[in-house]
Amino acid sequence: MTLIRDMCYPTPHELALAARALADEHPALVRLRQAGTSRAGEPLWLLSVGPGDTTHTVLVVAGAHANEPVGGATALALARTLIREAAGAGTGADPGVGTGTRAGGGTGPLPRTGWHFLLCADPDGAALHRTPRPYSLLDYHRNFFRPPGPEQPEWAPSLLPPDRLPPETLALTRLIDELRPALQVSLHGTDLGGSWVQLTRDIPGLAEPFGKSAAELRIPVETSASDAHGWPSPGAGIFVMPEPGTAAGGAFHPEDTRLSTWYHAHRHAGTTAIVEVPMWASDLVDDPAPHPDPRAALRVLADRLTADAARVAALREAAVGGTDPADAALLRAVDWTLALIPRIAVEWTGAAAPAEATAAYIGSIDAFGRRLSLRAAAMLLRVLHAQGHPTAPAVDRLVTGWCEDFAARFQARWVPVATQVEHQSRVVLAAYDRLVAARR
Repeated sequence: MTLIRDMCYPTPHELALAARALADEHPALVRLRQAGTSRAGEPLWLLSVGPGDTTHTVLVVAGAHANEPVGGATALALARTLIREAAGAGTGADPGVGTGTRAGGGTGPLPRTGWHFLLCADPDGAALHRTPRPYSLLDYHRNFFRPPGPEQPEWAPSLLPPDRLPPETLALTRLIDELRPALQVSLHGTDLGGSWVQLTRDIPGLAEPFGKSAAELRIPVETSASDAHGWPSPGAGIFVMPEPGTAAGGAFHPEDTRLSTWYHAHRHAGTTAIVEVPMWASDLVDDPAPHPDPRAALRVLADRLTADAARVAALREAAVGGTDPADAALLRAVDWTLALIPRIAVEWTGAAAPAEATAAYIGSIDAFGRRLSLRAAAMLLRVLHAQGHPTAPAVDRLVTGWCEDFAARFQARWVPVATQVEHQSRVVLAAYDRLVAARR
């Protein structure tokens, strides 16, 4: 693949229009169908590229987190790449078949593969996170929304009983059961930091093309991502999740990764890769040097997080629920985020706190804590602004200051959307190539 021009993050409606155009232009190769409906009645669109009879299938999920909009752009870019690849191979109907060196580093003919792209797993959430092209962390947070865990399509099964799962989750698990993907890829992003990959099973050899792509595109690698603390790492920035039936370990979250839709692919002998890419890059999350006193640093970070959360919680009392659905959704997310923080602060300072850690790990924890309180404040600000509440200016100053401190502390530099898409696309193709090679 070659670096494409910079772009905005497409909305779910724009994704559907672009996908429809591809299906109209390539009717023998491309299909678009509705795979489900959101809670608000929005369609969940599935774009499929490939022949009707396939040896393998790949399912790519975009937009599972409303505040991580790069996935839709990546899904379209991958679909277009596969269409061009099929045309270049002369088959006109078989993406994944070629004889040159592919973006993922594989060579030679590949098996007949059907690629399926869920263009946006949470269109309701995407409608509330309205940031097509943020120019700063403050611009990004002024329109921020991330639903609480039980309302997130991939996480809901780890937090809700089966009879209460949202329709987006049910649509996704139906797709997995229908398509039986050898590889499921979930496209994610982080506001500030670096890139990393989480795997439900190791994909041998993925670290090399992943690291090469990140280096070429000047994207730092999160060598000690807080989301994956304690998990095996077969290569820099590659983390293998706990197996079902083992201790969860690691990440400071109430969700259990082993109960997420990521593991649903295991029912069909599939593997899932979660590909993270940053909007703003920071080299502080790629520093392998030993930290001189990680436990002391974690105590400081926990104290700050607790104090910041208390400030937001006090301001939260001023907001009323009202009848506006958007306000209600935002306040549910604020309350969910604030409820996480006491547990996280305890874990940072408990007996499991590491006596040895890298500077990258402490940097990743620092960023994680900052974004929690900032996100809660930013979503609360949206409600207070809409209600014309007199405390809105004070919360605005708080959000502005925290965004400026966050950017300054981590020396944030913008990663163009096209670069985010390029890296994510390369890693998806590399994961596919390496998985196919491992199965030969």
